[in-house]
This record gives sequence, structure tokens and C-alpha cells, in this order.
Amino acid sequence: MKSLTKQQRISAFAATAALLVAGITAGTATAGSSAEDSGMRTGAQAMKLSAAQKTSLIKKADTASAKAADAKTLGLGSKEELRVKDVVKNKDGATHVRYARTFDGMPVLGGDMVVHKTKSGKHTGVTKSTKADIAVSTKGVKASAKPATPKAKGSKAPRQVVFALTGKPVLAWETVEGGLQKSGAPNQLHVITDAKTGKKIFEFQGVHEADGTGASMYSGEVKLTTGGSDGAFTLSDETRGGSKTTNLENGESGDGKDFTDEDNKWGTGKADDPQTAAVDAHYGAQQTWDFYKDVFKREGIAGDGKGAPSRVHYGDNYVNAFWDDSCFCMTYGDGEGNKAPLTSLDVAAHEMTHGVTSTTAGLIYAGESGGLNEATSDIFAAATEFHAPENQEDVADFLVGEEIDINGDGTPLRYMDKPSQDGNSLDEWSDQAGDVDVHYSSGIANHWFFLMSMGSGKSEKNGVEYDSPTSDGSTIEGIGITKAQEIWFKALTENMTENTDYAAAREATVKASNDLFGADSAETKAVEAAWTAVNVK
Repeated sequence: MKSLTKQQRISAFAATAALLVAGITAGTATAGSSAEDSGMRTGAQAMKLSAAQKTSLIKKADTASAKAADAKTLGLGSKEELRVKDVVKNKDGATHVRYARTFDGMPVLGGDMVVHKTKSGKHTGVTKSTKADIAVSTKGVKASAKPATPKAKGSKAPRQVVFALTGKPVLAWETVEGGLQKSGAPNQLHVITDAKTGKKIFEFQGVHEADGTGASMYSGEVKLTTGGSDGAFTLSDETRGGSKTTNLENGESGDGKDFTDEDNKWGTGKADDPQTAAVDAHYGAQQTWDFYKDVFKREGIAGDGKGAPSRVHYGDNYVNAFWDDSCFCMTYGDGEGNKAPLTSLDVAAHEMTHGVTSTTAGLIYAGESGGLNEATSDIFAAATEFHAPENQEDVADFLVGEEIDINGDGTPLRYMDKPSQDGNSLDEWSDQAGDVDVHYSSGIANHWFFLMSMGSGKSEKNGVEYDSPTSDGSTIEGIGITKAQEIWFKALTENMTENTDYAAAREATVKASNDLFGADSAETKAVEAAWTAVNVK
């Protein structure tokens, strides 16, 4: 495989435990105060639920009677049906039921919605991807408009859908093209064509790929939760939903082979030891799991208590890492010359957060919603670093991919304080934001999050210096990453939908802050001021 150019690498970067000696006590180093002493309305926070409790909530919400009652309240037509995707329950008993929708048996892309209820079950509102009437007619549909099934391995036959992500809902065909992308990553390109004209109207990639390279391992000596027993330890973690890390041995498919070790001491810190990449991947999965559980009471990427597998040593000279919803797993390449695995902590947390997004808001990976999808992964990658045990080799910061040294000069891939420093990302919104690569339009929300956490102008954290401008010359006072991440997570899981754009993201975060801190709170005023500072009004 040929080495990628610097521009190709930047364009592709996207969208990611048993005991060695003793268990980990996860430290929390944040840029703000804890929720307990922050004035946050804790009743508006998500309640900690066991996997059984989560399953019970979803099962209760997914009964025919419950869905019929909600459909009636929402005024849905007789051909519309609801399918429960997720349920969030707050500490005060309020619930937020996330629905997918079908029309006449067809999936509605952009038909998702979140129904908000009080503890007593009273409806308090609904957040919809589209407010349009989704009724469509099959009249005039031509058989010739049905697309041919791609022949590449992994392709899926066309399915008829209602496309409601943008504009007026239309009858359409969705085809998933398999095979490999140019970079060598698996391809799951969803192509949407108008069922009446056969014209392509939309597409988005189902595999969220990351691109980078690094010359060293990233987290030094770490503690790992493992499985097995003396003489045959494995990188499996029953304490985190059965998470495991396997060896693809340069293959490009399958579950991979289990790593085993005799003394439960893994790797050498050098890339020439196959275990080393596995150590970083396993540690990244472990810390990402702990972050979501400790901070948001979410057990597992999908919130169902199940672990997400990690696979290392994908392909040959593969300068990439990617999250794949189809296997709900994380996969890492070994980098140029198979000497620099893409396994730093922020890459793992970034990629695995794509799985969180896919099981919550489902932000479509194109246009402004795609930029918000990417930003969500960058935001929670930074937050995971601040939550993880203090690491002198990789300090927590608001930089993206600095350890993997993708540029070869020690500079990070992305900067959250001033995104345009990478030469491509947007510092602020314009009406062209939806036409920019999602890795660059993510800069708008990344910048907002930094301003929320640290404020504008010059600042310093963990020895890293920042200088964050505002589009209107205003001065923003940060409220700390603890509060900022709470606001973003609540907005993501309760108020955002598949086609949320930047204007809607502002509304979603304001609503989240109102619920958490109050409509007249300093936090809500900061949310609004920070959005205005990145020209989202």
C-alpha cells in the first residue's frame, strides 16, 4: 500500500479490561468544578441504570400501547409506526424516548424523534428531525429507477425508504456499497436515489475512518483489566461488558485471534512487539468505557452494558483506524512501515464515540450534521483524556491526535482553541459550512466547546498554552469542561436528531443548559455567548 500524502491523511482522519497487578483508581483532572459543587440541577442529569434496568425501560416504552399513545399525541398517520431506539431517564424521573419511524413499512431516514415526558408520563415536548409530513406516494415509481446492486464484497441490495433528512420527504432507494475505500478501510457508502427519477440525492459513509501516524507508543506504563489465568491470560474484560482486544494479524476481516500471555505483563512499548498496540487499544477502550460510565452513568458505548471489541494489526502498512457500526467494533492499523499503530488514547475515545453518537442522536455523516458528529468525537476524546489517570507522557489537552504526529513535526492534527491553525478547519460558521468536509466543519463546535470550557484569549492547562479568538471580538468566560461536557451530552442524547445542523445544535444545548442550570443561569448565558462567538446565531 502506498503511503498517503499529508493532505490525504488530514482529509481522512475522522471519526475510536482484569488485572495486571491491581485495579485502577480513575483520577479526574478537569478544567472546571465537579457537578456536586457547580450549582447543576442534578435532577436533570441522566440516572445511572444497570443493563437490566435499561432493557426494562426500553421494553416498556416499546410496547404497542405505549407507542400507540405517543403516536396519537404526536398526531401521526395510520401508516406511521414507531420503533424505540433508546430511553434516557433523568434523576427526577423524566424520560426521553428516542424513536425511529417507518411509513407504510419503509424506514424513514430523518424521521427520528425524541419524546420528552415527566415522571408521571405527561408529554412536555418532542424533538424531531423533520417537521414535514412524511406521507409519500408510490404512484409513478418506475422499475427502471431501482438501482443495481453493487457487486463489491459487502454490498447490500437496495431497500426502499422514505428520505426525510433534507427538504420535502420523498420515496427513495438506499443502496449500501461494500468493498474497500481508497485508503483501504472497509466501505459502507449509503447512496440514496429518488425512486421516481433514479437521480442520486444523498450519500453518507457508514465507516468512520481515522488517518494518522506516530513513531512511539502513547500512554507509558498502564494498568489493564484482563482475563484468563496463570500461563494463559487474555485481553478480555468481563468488568466492562466483555470487552476484548484481538489480533487480526494483518488481515482485513474476521474477529481476530485472542492475545495470550503467560505472566500478564503485556508489550514492550515498542511497535515490533505485537502486544504493544494491543495494550494501547485495550487501555483506550478501558478509559473510554470508564469515562462514559463515571461521568454520564452510561455503561458501554451503546448504553446496554455490552463491550465493544477492539481489533489491532489491520492490513499491511495501514495508516488508519476506524469505528464500524456493523460489527460495533474499533479497528486499528499499524501505520507507515507497520511501525506506528494508530492507538493513542484520544484516537480510541474519538472513534468509539462514533458508536455513542450512532446509538443516540445518529447524526448523519454528511453536511453540518456530519461536522457535529465529528466534533462530538473530538469533544469527548478531550473529555476522556481529562478524566483518565494523570499521564505525564500524554497530558490531557484540547488538541486532537498530537501523540500520533500525523504531520511529522510534532504538531497536532486539530486544535480546539483555534481550529484554523491546521490550515483547513473552520473557526466559525458560515453558510458554506455544510459544503465543507466534516472533519473541517467540526471546528465550529470544537471551538464552541473550548470557549465553553476555557474561555477566549490566552489560557494554559497542564502546561499546554492556548489562545482562542472569537468571531465578534467578544470576551468569553469559560465554565469548565465538567459543565460543558454535561451540556453537550444531554443535548446529544435528548435533543439532537439525525439531521441536526448548527442552528439546531445551539437550540439543543441551550435547552440542555436550561434543564441543568436554569434559563437565567450563567451557564446558559455562556452557551449562547459561545455560539454567538463562533457565528452560530
